Amino acid sequence: LVVEGYGLKEVMLTPGVIPSQTTSNHIIEVENVLGIEAARSAIIQEIQYTMNGHGISVDPRHITMLADVMTYKGRILGITRFGISKMKTSTLMLASFEQTTDHLFNAAVYNKKDLITGVSECIITGNILPVGTGIFKLFYDSDELKLGEKTSDGHPK
Repeated sequence: LVVEGYGLKEVMLTPGVIPSQTTSNHIIEVENVLGIEAARSAIIQEIQYTMNGHGISVDPRHITMLADVMTYKGRILGITRFGISKMKTSTLMLASFEQTTDHLFNAAVYNKKDLITGVSECIITGNILPVGTGIFKLFYDSDELKLGEKTSDGHPK
């Protein structure tokens, strides 16, 4: 049975309908009726359905990551300039997506500071990315580190 429109809750409560096998492509309604995790699953399902319908193959991990980014705040955020601006406050990250001059102008007017900790910011400024081997910071006391001296098992003292 295929029904067009909305009213997911009413459909699920209809006698003869199996609620666990009822789906909707209205993501906001799924979130309102079933919660954010169900909405995340619906996002994944709809993206896969759309991509497969056009013969496009995408690694499911990428689709899952996109759904995670859209729902990690506990509500659905769009992957638009409005949704992105709700996710991050980094000026350079916002400027890298859309409306570059507007974001940079506002940052200058309001004296915003950017900590340059995200991937986009690091790429723009040429810093080491905070991923992979670049994610670790090693702190050591150079006075304690004695170069050339080794313990009995061959490790540096």
